[in-house]
Formats: sequence, structure tokens, C-alpha cells
Amino acid sequence: MGARKTTLGRQVARLLGRPFLDVDDTIAQEHGPIWELFATQGEAAFREVEARFVREALARPDPTVIAVGGGAVETRDLLRHDRAVVVHLPVDVETAWQRVRRSRRPLAQDETEFRRRFELRAPLYAEIADATARDVDDIVLAVAGVHVERGALQRLGELVPGDTAAALVSDPHVAGIHGMDAQLALGSRLAETHELPPGEEAKTLAAVDRLWQDLRLDRTGTIVALGGGCTTDAAGFAAATYLRGIAWTPVPTSLVAQVDAAIGGKTAIDLPQGKNLVGAFHWPDRTVVDPSLLETLPEPQRLEGMAEVVKAGLLAEEPFWELPDDDLVRRSSAYKAAICVRDPHERGERAVLNLGHTFAHALEAAAGYEGLTHGRAVALGLLAALRLSGRDPQVVEDVLRPEPVRVDRERAWAAMQRDKKARDGEIRLVLLGAEGPEHGVVLPEAEVRRELDRLIA
Repeated sequence: MGARKTTLGRQVARLLGRPFLDVDDTIAQEHGPIWELFATQGEAAFREVEARFVREALARPDPTVIAVGGGAVETRDLLRHDRAVVVHLPVDVETAWQRVRRSRRPLAQDETEFRRRFELRAPLYAEIADATARDVDDIVLAVAGVHVERGALQRLGELVPGDTAAALVSDPHVAGIHGMDAQLALGSRLAETHELPPGEEAKTLAAVDRLWQDLRLDRTGTIVALGGGCTTDAAGFAAATYLRGIAWTPVPTSLVAQVDAAIGGKTAIDLPQGKNLVGAFHWPDRTVVDPSLLETLPEPQRLEGMAEVVKAGLLAEEPFWELPDDDLVRRSSAYKAAICVRDPHERGERAVLNLGHTFAHALEAAAGYEGLTHGRAVALGLLAALRLSGRDPQVVEDVLRPEPVRVDRERAWAAMQRDKKARDGEIRLVLLGAEGPEHGVVLPEAEVRRELDRLIA
């Protein structure tokens, strides 16, 4: 009681585009006020009604956000359900009592009994919960299977779902810094280790082919991808295709991977003609994000990730880039996770996450994926997107400091025309409109080509 289940539940439901159901409110609508039900029939009768309503709620065919009365854990093992993600909203007893003490809630009429129930239920909440949340962002991350915690790498063995064999995939640089910690954390579950080349070279068919051939996991195994966005993209694609798909858990070590690449289940490799042209949607069993890993990140790589943070902030209209690391990672990843939950296979609004990326991918392809990093390309792409949106690009210039890149203009234009979001020969862009982000925007080719050329030295 008093944990704000209903308030936050409604907010999450709106954010995820799902119906909301409050079990207590539903019972009251059918049986009258709960305090009357307690008074006339007793708590045992209420628990029977509650059990039926919770079972019916969990049986709904469509994804639903459900606020469940805390007492359900006392007498019914209702919440252990394959289709349910159980999120606990903790609240201290003093705060809870102050919020409910003047209400007509039957179990909030006696402070001593209230405190007794609080102590009784606390370990039950901890036992039943899949995640603990303090706000809407935490709930969204729990729904998306994203665990953000400083020090999470040391708990990797318990955070990777299941108890079957795991293959750790990394690149030589990251393996040298964090590989031993990951191996120790995985313990007896670690069955094999593999290395991918660093950077975009990991996202080649040759690199993934070698990984496919070296893997020895069976269908119950899990790939644990430790590294930056290129590693998680390639290892995730290997997981999506090896034995027709096995489980995987990305453990992103770079800022760009923590706020973007490892969130949402997109996996891909590159072709010479363009970036991410071969891939699959393969949602991780869990994404483990440890912001403390950013402490070893060189400043140029941090700036790479800030491009995605600025992108998310522009889309959300909130200055995520001004937050300290832990909040910056949590809020940016939660923003992306919410969109991905609403549109897991990019059949609609998830396309807004490509703000600036149509230009960025074209520049990367024109550079042959050498000498131009993804973050620098995204920063340039954001400049073009903001200019075409009629927005001031100053924040991109101040935070990201992008400079024009030397690539072949015709090759960049050809790559842009082959972008995977193009339709019927028309380049489709993500821009910021008066009412928020818009995707699938078609502009005259001359305008698009002009802005692309402005990004090239």
C-alpha cells in the first residue's frame, strides 16, 4: 500500500501503449468498496475474489499493465506466471503509512497491524519480483529485460538468465580489460570463449562465419556478448542464426552500446554496399548494463556514445546529455526501450530512432567503414537532420563538435539511396516536426543532397 502502483502503472501503460488494469479498482467496480467487502465477508473472502481477478488479468491475451494489491503475495502464489514480468515498487514503512493512514483501506486502520503486515510481506516481495523499480524508467527497463546496475559485471553469473552453458564473446581489447571479471562472474556456466575483431571488422561475414564454426553450444546455451556496439551487433546476429536461434545476453561496455546498440534486439552485419544490411530482430533474454565500465572509456569513445545520447535527448525533448553517467545511461536506454517495446520489429514509430542515421550510414559506407567512426558519423547526421527540420543545431555542435569528413560524395549519395529505409527509390528521413519526431519524411532530392554535401569536406 502507498507504493504508487496505480499512479506509475497508468503512466507506464500510456508510455508502452498498453491497457491498464488495477485489480483493486476492478474488484470494487464489481463487488462494491473493498472496505465493505472486508467488513461484511472478511479478508479470506476478499482474497478469494482477488485470486480470481488476478488469474483473469494474467490470462488476458494482450499485453497489459496490471497493478496488483500487495496482499496477493501473502496467501496466493499468483504471480509466478510465464507471461508476467513482476516489478516491485519498494516504499519505506513510514512513507507508506503517511500516504494511507487516513484512507478507508481495511488494513490501514491500525498502525501496529500495518507495520506487522509490512514486515511480513517484505521478503515475499523480494522473492517474487523479477525486478525492483523506483520510477517509470525502471519499470520500462524491467519490461524490456534491461538490467542497469553499477557493479553488475561482478554479478553476471546470476544476471544471465538460466543455468545452462554460456559462451563469452568479446574483442581482444575489451577481453583484456573486463574479460577476466566476466569469466569469474560466469563461473561454472562458462563453457567457451571467443574473440571477434575490434570495431566494424567484427560485423563482416568472415568474422561471424568463424564464430559460427567455433561455437560448440547446443540449443539450450547462451551467448554472452561483452563489448561495444559492433561486438553486440555481430554476436547477437550469430545468436539469432546459430542453430536457428539461441539465447543471448549483451553486456555493453561502451556508452554507445549501453544507450543504443545493445537495447531492443536489433542485430546485424555490414555489406560493402551499406551498413547493417543483413541482420535479424533477436531480443536478448536480458541486457546487463554496468555504468561503472564507462570509467575505463577513453574520451574519444565517450564522445562517440554521446552522439546517441544527444539523439535520444532530442527525440525525448529532454537534455539527457547533462545528466551524470548513471542517470544518463538509465534514462537514455529507457527512452529507447519504451519505443522498442511498442514497436519491436520496426514496423512503425521505432524508425524515429534513426534520426540522423540515414546520413550517418551513407558517410560510413562511403568511407569504407575505415577512418570514420559511427559516433562521428551520427553527429554529422544529426546536424543534417536538424537543419532539414528547421531546428537550431547548436546543441550538436556544442556537445559533439562534429567536423566534415573526407569521403567520396558520389559514393555517399549512392549509399544513401540504397539505405534500407528507402522506398520506391525515395529516401525517407526522420525529422523533428512541430508535434515531435516524424519518420518516413520525403523531401526533394536536391535538399537532401545539399545537406549531405555540407557534411563532406
